[in-house]
Amino acid sequence: MPESSAVDAASSKQSAATTEFEDAIYRKVTRRLIPFLVLCYVVSYLDRINVGFAKLQMLSDLGFSETIFGLGAGIFFIGYFFFEVPSNVIMHRVGARVWIARIMITWGLVSAATLLVKTPLQFYGVRFLLGIAEAGFFPGIILYLTYWYPAHRRSKMVAAFMVAIPLSGIVGGPISGFIMQFLAGKSGWPGWKWLFLLEAAPAIVMGIVTICYLDSGIRRAKWLTDDEKELLQRNITAESREKVEHPSMSAVFVDRRIWLMCWIFFSCAMGQYALTFWMPTLIKTAGIQSVLNVGLVTAIPYLATAVTMILVGASADRNRERRWHLVIPMVVGAAGLILSVAAGTHTVLAVFFLSVAASGVITSAPMFWSLPTAFLSGAAAAAGIAAINSVGNLAGFASPYMVGWLKDLTHSDRDAMLCLTLILALGAASVFAVPAKLVNR
Repeated sequence: MPESSAVDAASSKQSAATTEFEDAIYRKVTRRLIPFLVLCYVVSYLDRINVGFAKLQMLSDLGFSETIFGLGAGIFFIGYFFFEVPSNVIMHRVGARVWIARIMITWGLVSAATLLVKTPLQFYGVRFLLGIAEAGFFPGIILYLTYWYPAHRRSKMVAAFMVAIPLSGIVGGPISGFIMQFLAGKSGWPGWKWLFLLEAAPAIVMGIVTICYLDSGIRRAKWLTDDEKELLQRNITAESREKVEHPSMSAVFVDRRIWLMCWIFFSCAMGQYALTFWMPTLIKTAGIQSVLNVGLVTAIPYLATAVTMILVGASADRNRERRWHLVIPMVVGAAGLILSVAAGTHTVLAVFFLSVAASGVITSAPMFWSLPTAFLSGAAAAAGIAAINSVGNLAGFASPYMVGWLKDLTHSDRDAMLCLTLILALGAASVFAVPAKLVNR
């Protein structure tokens, strides 16, 4: 064998061994972090969306209209909006372990307090406080993942983390239905009060566990060897040199790309929160009457979504392509929304199209986050991710309020779904304003 061929073969073998070693380290990191973060997000999402199940009993008990419910469900995101950026900046400074634990414990306490609500003003107040308490959790985790994974590995990890959204529906739907149906009247409490009490407890417990389990970054991870830490840190440092580092937090807000990201995420979130808060009602409208059965059926769209998120996230990383992997789910989700309403009381068709809608709309969220994290790092990432999430999540206020108002006005779901379909389509078109070379790596 010629000497040059032998050198090439040896070099190729060494490169393969290095890649295998690196892959093994990332698998180790993933086993340690992702299941725990998914569990935390499941708990978070349960406390955010259980109001959609409580609505099935709460409105008649308290005499609330659809508009009052929509405003109360959405006002959560006003508190979320004002405290999102400060929360993420604080986490970047004090560390993820302490700050994420603080977030979880306080939101658990506030969520439990919802059972004391009697008037619309009290409902608005506790939802606003819940938004303040939870502010920073999701963007904090997205930021936290940038501390561990480079861009070409991150889409799959964000998708794996965000599978907690459909997982919370798979688990939370049946549990919520069971609590509301079988605990109704126990100790003189209606089922919706038991729902808020029992589903708040896991957040407090997980907050305490977070203090003991989570590491704030690579250097603090005692479960990694020095060589493993060095490799992980080297990859993050190398990628950071290619990213934008804004000199100050205020500079983030004059970057046109940040505002484009805000709009795209807003359009995704409009569809997502319509499903989050109204899916139990849409399923009931389709012909499912029992609260328990509504809870069981809501698991079907979320199960389809969990599978879709993992497959699309893996495809995005494998092909190193981001834009089409975001646009296609948004368009498919928009089509599913309008077709689910067109199905009317044909229960099987309605649930099928709700599954299509959920798979598309909810999958678009993790695909979206591969865009801004591809060009932001450090303090710019902390402020930028939080700014995008807080502005985009104003859809969480606009979407349920708009749907509730249109339902009261028209006594139909059709016009609300048409509006959401249009917003998702416009958001999908806006993705092409992001240069492919900026995010496809």
